[in-house]
Amino acid sequence: INLAISIAQADQRVLLIDCDLRKPKMHHYFGVSNAPGLTNYISDSVKNNGPKTDLYSIIHRTEFSNLSLLCAGSIPPNPAELLMNERFDQLIDELKKRYDYIILDNVPALVVADAAIVSRVTDLTIYVIRDGVLDRRYLPELERLHQDGKFKNMCIVLNDSQVEKKKYGYGQGYG
Repeated sequence: INLAISIAQADQRVLLIDCDLRKPKMHHYFGVSNAPGLTNYISDSVKNNGPKTDLYSIIHRTEFSNLSLLCAGSIPPNPAELLMNERFDQLIDELKKRYDYIILDNVPALVVADAAIVSRVTDLTIYVIRDGVLDRRYLPELERLHQDGKFKNMCIVLNDSQVEKKKYGYGQGYG
């Protein structure tokens, strides 16, 4: 959310999409209804062989200028299958015509396959790690994902780091 707000404040049109179809949360932060949303749009398109739901009617404007939100929608029985559908790719292609930046908020890459599935439509993958929360034993797995090219242009952001608590030295010094 903070990244999306920062880019929007730089006078760029930003769409934030909640791609966490298992435990959507974005709608809570913005105080809007979760459905209809992404899953409803894709599943309607699949059932009707084309979009039935008007895409732009389910995109919420936010209190931040230039920032819009597409919520996850109803929780589907088959999140990974829904994200693999070519309708998702078509949706992203359509949205690229209207927005300068599209940020896809997703589940952690090491939890379920959804993040890897969604990465096919991305230009950059930012893996956010909260200092002191991620088990360091996952770092080699993240490195493997990067080396194997599972995610395009994978970057890691370390957030919530308390610099004053991270001192380096030998306990001696000069006055």
